[in-house]
Amino acid sequence: MLERIHLTLIREVDRQGSLTAAADVLCLTQSALSHTVKKMEMFLGTPVWSREGRQLRLTQAGRYLLALANRLLPQFEYAEEVMRQYAEGGRGTLRVGMECHPCYQWLLKVVAPYLSRWQDVDVDVKQKFQFGGIGALLNDEIDLLVTPDPLYKTGLLFTPVFDYEQVLVVGAEHKLARKKYISPEELLEETLITYPVEIERLDIYKQFLLPANCAPKRHKTIETTDIMLQMVASGRGVAALPGWLVTEYASKMPIAQVRLGKHGIAKQIFLGVRQADTEIDYLKAFVTLAAEIAH
Repeated sequence: MLERIHLTLIREVDRQGSLTAAADVLCLTQSALSHTVKKMEMFLGTPVWSREGRQLRLTQAGRYLLALANRLLPQFEYAEEVMRQYAEGGRGTLRVGMECHPCYQWLLKVVAPYLSRWQDVDVDVKQKFQFGGIGALLNDEIDLLVTPDPLYKTGLLFTPVFDYEQVLVVGAEHKLARKKYISPEELLEETLITYPVEIERLDIYKQFLLPANCAPKRHKTIETTDIMLQMVASGRGVAALPGWLVTEYASKMPIAQVRLGKHGIAKQIFLGVRQADTEIDYLKAFVTLAAEIAH
């Protein structure tokens, strides 16, 4: 039978680089660890490692088990932590994944009052899922995803909680700065700066440029909002960002916002959860509070 200890062992050998080092970390003798390895390989009917001199290399079967270990073990560890918190009278930790940097600054407005109301719940914000959180939500690595671009998958539920407009950001002295709105053709000679997201998920492309069969002269990607806006303010390009975020930054740097098209691009921030978790009280309360604060 494939057991948790086998996955733990495979992960630790990969982390430490040798059976000896892994045995020390796992508080096992090297002989006990080697015996466990042999017993596991006999059960599986295939070797997990091959030796090349003193080096251990994972076989194809071993690489599969390592990937499995990296997916499953964090969930076991999280479940144990939750059980510990329940045993101590707490409710646990709400793991929030961010799929866009501007969403983080909006989220801060929700977290403070939430923590005040829910004294027995901690909040852990994971920004490593900034540009691809759907998989993290499906794989139970996070409990809630904040995103402006929901991907509707079986088992997930998305709730819109905040309306905003996507606008073009330009330097205060840019030739477009004094316009009420622009057409797609006016970006043909511009350098467009965006977050590192697939073009098909960028609103300025899918809702503004591509329908008009237009493209900017250059396209750059930058991960951080601050640097992006510094580039825009210095005349190095233009960007598309939430209007509320641009308003906050406009008091600190020479930038201006212009509507994208006569009617603009309306957007929403969504909170995504697994349908199986919708009745968890502290999770449901976070979604409700976020909607209240937004309105």
